[in-house]
Amino acid sequence: MKAYPSYLELLATGELDRRITALYDRMSPCRICPRECKVDRLRGERGVCKVGSKPMVSSYGPHFGEERPLVGTSGSGAIFFTYCNMACVYCQNWEISHLGEGDEIEVEDLAKIMLILQVWGCHNINLVTPTHQIAFIVEAIKIAAEKGLSLPIVYNCGGYESIDTLKLLDGIIDIYMPDIKYMDDKVALKLSKVKGYSCVVKEAIKEMHRQVGDLIIEGGIAKRGLIVRHLVLPGDLSQTEEVIKFIVTEISPQTYFNLMDQYRPCGDAWKYPPLDRKITGDEWKRALELAMNYGLKRLDNRRARFWD
Repeated sequence: MKAYPSYLELLATGELDRRITALYDRMSPCRICPRECKVDRLRGERGVCKVGSKPMVSSYGPHFGEERPLVGTSGSGAIFFTYCNMACVYCQNWEISHLGEGDEIEVEDLAKIMLILQVWGCHNINLVTPTHQIAFIVEAIKIAAEKGLSLPIVYNCGGYESIDTLKLLDGIIDIYMPDIKYMDDKVALKLSKVKGYSCVVKEAIKEMHRQVGDLIIEGGIAKRGLIVRHLVLPGDLSQTEEVIKFIVTEISPQTYFNLMDQYRPCGDAWKYPPLDRKITGDEWKRALELAMNYGLKRLDNRRARFWD
């Protein structure tokens, strides 16, 4: 088994430099995510994600609202990246993902942020919406690692990932934390403006699991592995049963799974009923029963409603 954080091995061998070069190459023309906008981001052109040749960050700091093994006692070191490669009409971080709340910074500044989070005692570096900015991020990881960064890296994403890009992250990312939003491509196109989501997210999660396996927790803190999130949507727009069935039968019943009940109408959700309301008690009860009946062994239990 590989040691963790695994990126330190790649730094020592020089492989990290090759990965950085390959990731930047995928930005010109851009093929970082499945949209493949083909714009030349290294020359400042911007595609759907609206980010050009420099990182954009909204905020950073210890985050205590994440999964229990990420939070521990000192919090998860979250860095919220501006914009997104998806366009969910109900995004819970609308100001960041759609309105562009944040600032363009240098890669060296991003590396400093990682080191600051380590000094503050955070248990990990939690990259929130990293997909479209991953080349900058990996370069920043290298710079920070050369100055003493030794925390696990969490890839906290929406699941719409390029397999070719993910393969370049093998040995760099310690903890993958994707959402699975839906299993119906028509719903995904309408609500998140992406094509072929179900196939893309399935293959992405298979690749993530191949790289890191089931979640390893030591002393109550996540060190390496896969965490999957699924936000239950009103009217079963999220196809919860199909999501759970996929995880159990094609990934692992030992997958650390966060079934989330906190949906609230945000952004343009009011235009897309039933997204204009929260989920009901019955909808939540059904989702929880599905998780248990299909045999998921590791449900994140930080919310009291799991036990209502």
